[in-house]
Amino acid sequence: MSTDTNILVMGLDTRVDEKGQPLPPEMYDALHAGDQSIGGYNSNVLMLIHIPADGSKATGISIPRDDYVQVSGIPGSDPFKAKIKEAYGYGFDAAKSSLINAGKADDDTTYQAARDAGSKAEIATVTQFLGGVHVDHFIEVTMAAFYQTAQAIAPITVCVNRATQDTFSGADFKAGIQQIDAKQAMAFVRQRRDTSDPNYQFSDLDRERRQQAFITSVSHQLKQAGTFTDIGKMQGVLDAVSKNIVVDSDLNLIELAQQATSLTGGNISFTTLPITGFGTSPDGASINTVDIDQVRATVKELLTPAQATQPAPGASTTAPDPAQAPGPATAAPETPAPANSGSANQAPTPSTSTYADSTGALQGGNIPCVK
Repeated sequence: MSTDTNILVMGLDTRVDEKGQPLPPEMYDALHAGDQSIGGYNSNVLMLIHIPADGSKATGISIPRDDYVQVSGIPGSDPFKAKIKEAYGYGFDAAKSSLINAGKADDDTTYQAARDAGSKAEIATVTQFLGGVHVDHFIEVTMAAFYQTAQAIAPITVCVNRATQDTFSGADFKAGIQQIDAKQAMAFVRQRRDTSDPNYQFSDLDRERRQQAFITSVSHQLKQAGTFTDIGKMQGVLDAVSKNIVVDSDLNLIELAQQATSLTGGNISFTTLPITGFGTSPDGASINTVDIDQVRATVKELLTPAQATQPAPGASTTAPDPAQAPGPATAAPETPAPANSGSANQAPTPSTSTYADSTGALQGGNIPCVK
């Protein structure tokens, strides 16, 4: 790549397929997230992936979904504030209503045009919030697309600091390293509470750390399997991925995987943008309060090569002290825990790094053990 590349990953909470139609019943059972009557077009996952042209360390920046920001890119609308995740839905609804009011049919063409408007609104809002950071490409992943992609690469090795259960997401994980299937992968990246221990507190920020850990684990696993250097293997994975996600027309996934050695080699770190606290919006919604100057300063420092070796404001470039991890399990065990799926075949124990909470930078290159 001749220039730096910024890719915005948007994980949508919609429970329909790429044509807006209901999913098969067995898919809803696997997702453990309700049916098509639940969810909408919120971008519940927002992550900017910055890939430097010179091959230096890449950066993943998670944007908390409930950050209360000014929404941009909604045609015919004055500026207003909302959760950053809602920009997509506002753009989608405005475009769909406008098209139908203009006499267009409520069909797939209108649906796809509304999806395009949603992604543009989300990109415009994120760009403004981050201080004018240009988004070169985008990747949209629905819940169904994530599940189907996980099916293509499972079993997936992950690690958690201590055993945890959550009836809302379906999470049920043992402490330590374990291999999970696609259904468990969905629960892993969605868990934001523990319903078995009221003293084990989770938040959306912990869920974002889970998402960072999942990407890191999958990248490490595919590299160990030689997928990134075997064109046939890589093509097989990307065929499954490309059928189930939406990318902009200029993004070539095969070229990206071949060129982005900073990603595939573990030369990447993930950081979550800072918030100042939790609050309530004028309409009564729970929100994250933010200091926009602090956010933009953090982003600038993370994306400026000359300062890449220095910690971003409020972030650490090393893993938090495992001794500070909540609960009895404070570090990854030396041997794998049994897989939830009951598989008798365990991969050799991979190297791990332990992260006590959602703060600081999560480094690529191994299997992160997280809350």
